[in-house]
Amino acid sequence: MSIDPAFLGRREVATSEEMERLGVRIGEQLEAGDLLILTGPLGAGKTTFTRGLAEGLGVRGPVQSPTFVIARTHPSLVGRAPLVHVDASRLGSSAELDDLDLDLTRSVVVIEWGRGMAEDLADAWWDIELERPVGRDGDDLDASELDADVPRFFTMSRVER
Repeated sequence: MSIDPAFLGRREVATSEEMERLGVRIGEQLEAGDLLILTGPLGAGKTTFTRGLAEGLGVRGPVQSPTFVIARTHPSLVGRAPLVHVDASRLGSSAELDDLDLDLTRSVVVIEWGRGMAEDLADAWWDIELERPVGRDGDDLDASELDADVPRFFTMSRVER
């Protein structure tokens, strides 16, 4: 569970390619037992970041949002830990998340939309918040603008209970 401290804190990420590269650099450092909880609105870059993590871990792809299957396991192609990618947005409680019986000790687990639900799964985790621009007057962007390649903000911290 050792990530270079240079990745902690808040940073601006200019493009989706940069978000994916950030994921690669962090994924190269992850180990079995690491839990990452990703928070951010639609279009913030959660799956793009996870795609980079997968590349850095050396797991089989493609990495897509697991919205409809809830959890997807990507086995390692290079003898490292597999990636378990979870979308908790359709789950109603932490009990439903626990019912997925995730392999938290032998995998790297990424849970999108997990804040407020996944904290009971481990004594420590990486908390990552992704922010994207909003429309004028603070309104949310419409669907056609969600994939726009505009700067996002990435904030990473270590949480221990």
